[in-house]
Amino acid sequence: MRLPAALLLAALCASGQTGISEQLQPEGLKLEMVEHKGRKGVKLTELPGAAGENHLCFLKGEKIQNGTIELWIAGDPGPSASATARGFVGVAFRVQSPEKYEAFYLRPTNGRAPDQVRRNHSAQYISHPDYPWHRLRKEFPEKYESYVDLQPGEWTRVKIVVKGKTAQLFVHGAEQPTLIVNDLFLGETAGGIALWVGPGTIAHFADFKVTHQ
Repeated sequence: MRLPAALLLAALCASGQTGISEQLQPEGLKLEMVEHKGRKGVKLTELPGAAGENHLCFLKGEKIQNGTIELWIAGDPGPSASATARGFVGVAFRVQSPEKYEAFYLRPTNGRAPDQVRRNHSAQYISHPDYPWHRLRKEFPEKYESYVDLQPGEWTRVKIVVKGKTAQLFVHGAEQPTLIVNDLFLGETAGGIALWVGPGTIAHFADFKVTHQ
């Protein structure tokens, strides 16, 4: 019996097996099974020359409309990343295609930046392709991003709750959400789930769990 990709990810990360690559589909990303700071998981890095700014690693066979996504993530700018890299790392949900999806992601280097404006941009919602971060920040300032304490390269517990046109991002096991979106731009759709990696990032993911409603 073939396990759902999310369950397989959790099981193989725990055991250190390598067959996980059979049920993960990286696009423009190099996939490795590694241990990072005491936790076994998946490491994703951008392939040289990969087209596009952001990249997805699909969990084959996983879809969600309403439910909860839980996992641990870590993001850090790579050695050749630009000065504007922030260790962008997150999760895409209700994925329609590699170009069309909703996502929450973190900017770990912003979490403890000495500039308060940068701190306010620590957690972000996007809806591709029509509403990338720069359009949302320009047209709806402060509405689709928020502050949360983060450290680059450190494991961060994340939970995403999706219901109807609303999505909530919880970080560090907090009872209250870091970011609330009450008007998801793709509406009440169903779609795939993918690990999301931004430019110049060394990303780690572990202990993935999906609960459907």
